[in-house]
Amino acid sequence: MNPYVLMTLLSSLGLGTTLTFASSHWLLAWMGLEINTLAIVPLMAQHHHPRAVEATTKYFLIQATAAAMILFASTTNAWLTGQWEINSMTSPVATTMIIAALALKIGLAPMHLWMPEVLQGLDLLTGLILSTWQKLAPLALIIQTAQAIDPLVLTAFGLTSTLVGGWGGLNQTQLRKVLAYSSIAHMGWMIIVLQYAPQLTLLALVMYIFMTSAAFLALKASSATNISTLAIIWSKNPTLTTTTALVLLSLGGLPPLTGFMPKWFIMQELAAQSLPLIATIMALAALLSLYFYLRLCYSMTLTISPNTASSVTPWRIQTKQASLPLALSTVMALGLLPMTPTIMMLVT
Repeated sequence: MNPYVLMTLLSSLGLGTTLTFASSHWLLAWMGLEINTLAIVPLMAQHHHPRAVEATTKYFLIQATAAAMILFASTTNAWLTGQWEINSMTSPVATTMIIAALALKIGLAPMHLWMPEVLQGLDLLTGLILSTWQKLAPLALIIQTAQAIDPLVLTAFGLTSTLVGGWGGLNQTQLRKVLAYSSIAHMGWMIIVLQYAPQLTLLALVMYIFMTSAAFLALKASSATNISTLAIIWSKNPTLTTTTALVLLSLGGLPPLTGFMPKWFIMQELAAQSLPLIATIMALAALLSLYFYLRLCYSMTLTISPNTASSVTPWRIQTKQASLPLALSTVMALGLLPMTPTIMMLVT
């Protein structure tokens, strides 16, 4: 892609999200979401592959539907209350439509069915943008409207997403689909605690971005797209194989890695709110997710590919990819747990 076009599209992505962040008016927020969608569509379709075009079409239709629902709900709320402000959502019908539309935008279960299919049709870098940056604007709107939403609806979205994210990833062999279900499960963790401690939702989002960025960039560096190719990357780059396995375990939430921290805080908050049953279900759902991360780690580090290489093992293979983003995100995804006391002071 032409670098000037690429720069324009990436700038538009940033502009759309920033516009949604900064707006207190529903029309401006809707405009930011639309700019976001229109900016990422050419990035998704840039390879002109049938799967990429199909994924782009699905994504555009889903996002357009969600945007239309947001516009309709905000207009209904303005008609009933005379207010366009995001914080003044008082109509139950409009509020329910808004949360349904935003859930559709970020892929919360049960509106998640588009997410694995779309992610599977994209390359890893565009998939990374879709899994991280594209979640920010809708999540900001969910956080702003959370107090007006029925707590039962948020709890249902959170529980369903963690369970679906865990079950859905169990029988997948394509890594992008596994990461899509991982994203759905993490969104569930963020939504479940939103009504009690929004700062924990932000913490979980930041940690999720670090870990998902590290996972996508590591898979991009090793050119792996399914489980069978994971078994042969240890001979190409043993250091990258080790760190990738640890990043996947961090995504699963194992101590002493970064991914344990948000899950720990969220479980602690749910217990403090006298919700032991929900906390138990969330912990069991996390075990489902952990299983498929362990499956990937097993394929990557504990199996040897049946294909014996006849050439010299390329231990010092040259790569043309920038390694600094991968290194930074990997360090963040693995080593932030010792900072827990500092972060605890900031979020409590």
